[in-house]
Amino acid sequence: MNTLFLAADATASASSFMPVALQLLVVIGFVGIIMIASHLLGPKRRTSDKLINFESGIPSIGNARQPMAVKYFLVAILFVLFDVEVIFFYPYAVNFRELGQEGFLAVLMFVAFFFCGFFYIIKKGALKWED
Repeated sequence: MNTLFLAADATASASSFMPVALQLLVVIGFVGIIMIASHLLGPKRRTSDKLINFESGIPSIGNARQPMAVKYFLVAILFVLFDVEVIFFYPYAVNFRELGQEGFLAVLMFVAFFFCGFFYIIKKGALKWED
């Protein structure tokens, strides 16, 4: 008796996804039809101006494979790293009353690790632009 009830419940929940599956099929079909129609009906004039790379209206000069300073990428990566770490303060700020003293100690530990990493990169000279 119990297994029959569970089987009926599983069938009911599986059938409840039918509208989602149907909508997904309609959307995929619509996108496919639009892509094929635009390929068949669209203009096909290939001129030399259309086949060159577009660089925001600025003519390309020289090779694009020139070396770039590693410091730029290092600062960008450090910005993203510390920016993501700061995002973790938001849940604490929202729930700081419910977390109590344990939550406060956890955030203090997180800030301590945060500052350890920050002082480490300062000591290594990662933020100095001039050598």
